[in-house]
Amino acid sequence: MDIKKSLLITLAGPTAVGKTRLSIQLAKELNTSIFSSDSRQFYREISIGTAKPNIEELTAVKHFFINNKSIHDIYSAGDYENEIIFELEMFFKQKEIAFLVGGSGMYIDAVVKGLDNLPKDLNIREELNNRLKKDGIVVLQNELKKLDPAHYKNIDTLNPQRIIRSLEVCIITGKPYSTFLSNSTKKRSFSNLKFLLFLDKEILYNNINLRVDKMIKDGLIEEVESLKNLKNLNALNTVGYKEIFNYLNGKTDKKSAIEQIKTNTKKYSKRQMTWFKKDPSYQWINNTDIEKSRKSILKKIKEFKYD
Repeated sequence: MDIKKSLLITLAGPTAVGKTRLSIQLAKELNTSIFSSDSRQFYREISIGTAKPNIEELTAVKHFFINNKSIHDIYSAGDYENEIIFELEMFFKQKEIAFLVGGSGMYIDAVVKGLDNLPKDLNIREELNNRLKKDGIVVLQNELKKLDPAHYKNIDTLNPQRIIRSLEVCIITGKPYSTFLSNSTKKRSFSNLKFLLFLDKEILYNNINLRVDKMIKDGLIEEVESLKNLKNLNALNTVGYKEIFNYLNGKTDKKSAIEQIKTNTKKYSKRQMTWFKKDPSYQWINNTDIEKSRKSILKKIKEFKYD
């Protein structure tokens, strides 16, 4: 088949908007696979707090880039770009359509647009990681805010990997990280069709509350407890894990920790939408009625004009 007729369909959206269920329905109907762009679902040691598809869902449709890394691995958006583009090009030799599903805007952009080639210095990165362990993330946040206030406003400041990578570039070059972002799009061998799932805030926040309650019931506290000796790893400095670590360390009580997860997840969903809103290429889909969403997306896929 002609690789230029290949189509990557992105289903993006905030956490708890319903991406997993809808994408599996669509992938089954179109007899294809799902490539994950969720930066937390790569790690095989953490499942409950990352809301990975369950065993039945992973079995129903083949998924790529879930459980493919260890929390001990150093893994960047640039590494992800290189790996997934190779996998997609191999995949498109057999299939015409694939789905890219997730809520990590930078990782979606890595696939669809490509990332800028930024300088690296692993020694500086290690030093910054040591500072993170010693002084905490707030110190690094404040340093980035001083060195590059423009970039500070646009990234997930609770994500230590993003903070450290940005500071690394600032320190290496003596210039703000944001000055190296060209926003140019790399040419891909496949076409793109992008959908942004959304819900009214009240519905989304209720979904988040229910999801966190289910995580606790499914054993989130036990999962985090099994990782307590690794709590300084970057991959575990994330919503759902850091709050339970605080509970296990006696810094807060169980009820407060659960409420903090809910609050921080809602804040995260807001940051996700802020990122997606900047990209006018998304077609917005209200996912209140999943059947309507499914039909609408299938219709748009059928009508899509290839590049």
